[in-house]
Order: sequence, then C-alpha cells, then structure tokens
Amino acid sequence: MRAFVRLLGIVSVLAVFAAGPALAQASDADQAAIRQVIQSQMAAFEKDDGPTAYGYASPTIQQKFGNADIFMQMVKTGYPAVYRPHDVEFRALKTENGRLLQEVFVVGPDGKPALAIYEMQQQPDGSWRINGCWLTNAPDQSV
Repeated sequence: MRAFVRLLGIVSVLAVFAAGPALAQASDADQAAIRQVIQSQMAAFEKDDGPTAYGYASPTIQQKFGNADIFMQMVKTGYPAVYRPHDVEFRALKTENGRLLQEVFVVGPDGKPALAIYEMQQQPDGSWRINGCWLTNAPDQSV
C-alpha cells in the first residue's frame, strides 16, 4: 500500500509538470480572441467610447479606476501611442512568470515607435480581458 501511495504521488507530480507547458501555451482560438480584445479596445479608443473600452479591462483594472471616465483620462494622458496609434502590429504572445503577455508594436501620434505589452487575463467564462498595459521604447521599425 505504501508503494502505491508513493507511486501515486510521483504520478501526480509528473502530471503537474506535464501540464505546465500546455497551460503556458495559448490555443489558436485564445490567440485570436486576445488579439480581438485588444483591437476592439483600440477601436473604442478611436471613437472615444469610454464605456466600451473600459469593458475590455479586467475586473481588477475596472476596480482600480472605478469608472470609464477616469479610465479614459488615464489612457489619453498616459498612453497616447495606444489611445491614438498611427500603426499597429501584433508581435509575440508570451508567458512570463505565469502571466500571458501580448506584445503590440505601435507608432504613436508623435511618430515615435513603442512596444505595448498587454497582460491578458482569462475570465471564469473563458473570455479574455486586458489586465494591464505598459509601454517600452522600441527601435524605429516600420509595421
């Protein structure tokens, strides 16, 4: 019996390690859904549709900002390259420290390139929401 319990424990540990890479990989459907969420939020920014743009934010982000008006003001002032991009190119979808990160190369209204890193969060219903975004400098590249 003791050998069986030990074997069961080893199998359980192996199952966790085997599932790890599979959990880290987003399916093609998830990748498409993530891209659609980001594109839809950018389209809402373009129309100055705060409630719709805010709706693509995760519950954590929504709680942090409290309402669509405050959220939109933050995006307008802090993220002009995402708020009004001239060019957009989706790059790698990565897993880092257990977080799913979508890289999006953007050229802002000032003509300067940036790499927008979107942290994505899957909701209990399987949908995807944006759980944060930050901008990093990007080399001058065409999209």
